[in-house]
Formats: sequence, structure tokens, C-alpha cells
Amino acid sequence: MPGDLTAQMEEAEESEGQHLFTARMDNARNLTNVLKAIHFKDAATVFLSDNGLKITVEDSKYVQASAFVQSSLFQDFQFQEENAVFKINLAVMLECLSIFGSSKESSSFTALKMCYDGHGSPLKLMLVEDAGILTDCSIKTQEPEDLLDFEFSGENVENKIIMQSSVLKDVFAELDTTSDFVQIFMSPDAPYFRISTFGYAGSSHADFSKDSDFMEVFECNKTQTNRYKTSLLKPSTKALNLSSKISIRLDDRGLISLQYMILTDDSQICFVEFLCSPDEEESEEVYEE
Repeated sequence: MPGDLTAQMEEAEESEGQHLFTARMDNARNLTNVLKAIHFKDAATVFLSDNGLKITVEDSKYVQASAFVQSSLFQDFQFQEENAVFKINLAVMLECLSIFGSSKESSSFTALKMCYDGHGSPLKLMLVEDAGILTDCSIKTQEPEDLLDFEFSGENVENKIIMQSSVLKDVFAELDTTSDFVQIFMSPDAPYFRISTFGYAGSSHADFSKDSDFMEVFECNKTQTNRYKTSLLKPSTKALNLSSKISIRLDDRGLISLQYMILTDDSQICFVEFLCSPDEEESEEVYEE
């Protein structure tokens, strides 16, 4: 039971002093699934604050993904500073979190406690499997590197939709990988929202009406057509497959924000966001049927 596992953790930690950061979670799978959604690169930057954790990865300075894990997702969350930041190997962290398995079909669960003592210290994970097996992991942290500031602001958003993720899962699963880019069309006029690819077998379009049952919010101020490299958008399908809703926003430069709402095993909410720059050369042209 969670209470028994918590007692084991507290007993194991009795001899240690005060940490800069400690957090406890009864079901580590809630964190594991969210981190898997952004794991397309191993180098991750972790931001700590009173609000929770933000974990960010980048690829080629054109795409950036962040997982937001609110402090409320933890049964206990204590942080002694205003903020802290460090770099960590996300693959190693996921391997540690999954040491007892993370299958959603499994009825067992793993309790987690995380500790961090500040600049230069490792991130320590203590995991207790429901059979009472306890494992300690210590993950080396590094100096963070500067992340690209996409300067994405809600004030510059031209078009925004919120829709159920289920309908887009099939669309993204069947993206034509022979197409170098994915074209996104959003407009106050028909066809309203269109996803297109142009591969060896020809063009493919998926259209969504603003009145679709899957559409929850449709706020389009102008017609925009932009292209994004398929290789950059494809990793976002991990988050899409875990999410229940998706928010798609385009700013006045064509920068796209894909924000996914993910429900944990105990029905709490986490968010994952992908920011991707348009392919400027390709976006100068518009492909039609």
C-alpha cells in the first residue's frame, strides 16, 4: 500500500539532512509517461520551481518540447529556492524510473522520491516497488546550456484551435513519410483546418470543419499556410498518443505550438508542448490539390 511504501522511504532517509528539493509520488508511472512523450533527444534541461518541474529538450534549434509536471501531481513537493536549473540525461532518468517496469497493463506500481541538493549535486531517485523492494539511483547533473527562445507569445497568436486528440492520432500515424514536410492550413474560411503531405504517391489531405464534433475551440483570424519538416513534427506523436486534447496555435511568423493535455493514471492533468519553426523556403510556396 502507498502508506507502507512512504514509511519505507522516510525510514531510509532518516539519516540524511535537509535537501534543496524533495518530491514524493505514489505512482512513478505518472511521471514516466510524460517524460517519454518528449524523449526524442537524451539531453534535457530541468527547471525547478515552487510550481513544479519543467523538462525541456531541443533538436537542431528548430523544435523544442517541454513537459510541465505541476507540484500538485506529487503527494509531497518541497523546494527551498525560487528556482534551479540543471541538465540531465533523459534516457538514464527514464531507465531508472522504469527499473521495475512501467507497463500500463500492470496492476503493480512504484512509489518515487526525488532529492536534489543544489548546483553540482546529482539527482537522486528512490523507488519502492509494491512488494517492498527498494532501489536507489543517482543521476549525474551538468551545467545547463542556453536554450533557444522562440519568443512565442499569446499576443501574437493569429489562429487557435482546441480539439479532441483521438481524431488526429490516425492522421499522424498515417503521415506519408516520403513527404519531406507537413503542410498546415488554418483559415476562417473552408476548408478551415487542413493537414497535407506531398509524397511519392501523391498528395494527401485531412480536412476538419470548424463545426466538427471533435472541434472544441475554433478561433481563426486569417488564412495561414505553413510547412514543417516531417522529421521535426513526427516526435510529437508520442505526446499525441497519450493526450486527450490538443491545442494548436499559429503566431504571425508561422511558429506552431502543439500543446497536449495528458491525463495521468489517477486523472490528474499534465501538459506537454512542442514548438516548431516553419520551413521558410518551403512555406513560400503553397501546394494545392
